[in-house]
Amino acid sequence: MLSAREVMQVSKIIPVMSVNSVDESLRLCEALIEGGVSIFEITLRTSCAVDAIAAVAKAFPEATTGAGTVINPEQFKIVEDAGASFVISPGLTESLAKCEKFIPLLPGVATASDIMQGLEWGYDAFKLFPANIVGGIGALKAFGAPFSEVAFCPTGGINADNAKEFLALKNVVCVGGSWIVPADAIAKGDFKKVTQLTQEALRSLN
Repeated sequence: MLSAREVMQVSKIIPVMSVNSVDESLRLCEALIEGGVSIFEITLRTSCAVDAIAAVAKAFPEATTGAGTVINPEQFKIVEDAGASFVISPGLTESLAKCEKFIPLLPGVATASDIMQGLEWGYDAFKLFPANIVGGIGALKAFGAPFSEVAFCPTGGINADNAKEFLALKNVVCVGGSWIVPADAIAKGDFKKVTQLTQEALRSLN
């Protein structure tokens, strides 16, 4: 099993995707791979999400396909059975913490107490969410001293303008965001735009 930290090290950017059809998810992931990103967080925000996870995992076995917005053990089991390689949640409960057996969980935190609870349950890698609301770069700097061994993937309000600043922090391994998968371009079927934005983002972060 991959660890959450190993998942975070696949790419500096984990694209956060809400897809409207299986075909759209396949075209979108193909565009991301062409742009240089081979990890996907397909969120459970649409009715086709589970089918999309299954289709993408099968079509791109070389990539790392995960499920986002997982909030309970039932959803965890469903996406695990669908072929997800990892799970991301907006928070962490005791029942969800016990689900990590065969695929890793990257749980969301917003406060020092959240981190302490996660550490107590055996986690040391977290999604800071929603990063732009709970303190962003300032919060991550503050967490660095008392939680020096903890790794973060900030998500929420991350974009082309601030991603590099987040990634400059030593406790940030990657960032999650949707700016490289813009809904307007996807709605138009402009997947070349996704490839272009992905390439530009990776160049700017090197």
